[in-house]
Amino acid sequence: MADVTRRRFLVRAIAVMAGAIAAMVGAPAIGYLIGPSSDRSGSGDWIPLGTATSVQPGDPVLMKATVERKSGWLTDSQEVSVFVSTENGQNFTALSNVCTHLGCRVRWVPDQSGFFCPCHNAVFARDGSVATGPPPRPLDSFETKLEDGTIFIKEA
Repeated sequence: MADVTRRRFLVRAIAVMAGAIAAMVGAPAIGYLIGPSSDRSGSGDWIPLGTATSVQPGDPVLMKATVERKSGWLTDSQEVSVFVSTENGQNFTALSNVCTHLGCRVRWVPDQSGFFCPCHNAVFARDGSVATGPPPRPLDSFETKLEDGTIFIKEA
């Protein structure tokens, strides 16, 4: 073993300590920066709306659910509202309550069997198609499933 001078020993000791400090700070920092981009939760999840017994054949029922969406390090709670209808109590359809023209909220008017947008007098038919007015496309629809008496919609 060669003679180790005091100077050479201190240089090597400081280099080892600097490397250890860099590893202790660097590894968590890289994990912190990369972590949110690898989180894929929230996309394509099934959202529970309510019981199937609350939707009777005939007129659509407005159902609401609160959904937590994670974007990076932020978690945001949003309310999802959809009109759910059925003809036989087994098969359900879910339509968004947001007008496709400017994003206003539509309402169901049973007397006229249609969804009405109060902002620009848009009218949507029972199936969500545009009956009259300026909307460029029908109301958005959601995939539905019935499980243990609970209605679920698939998050877009």
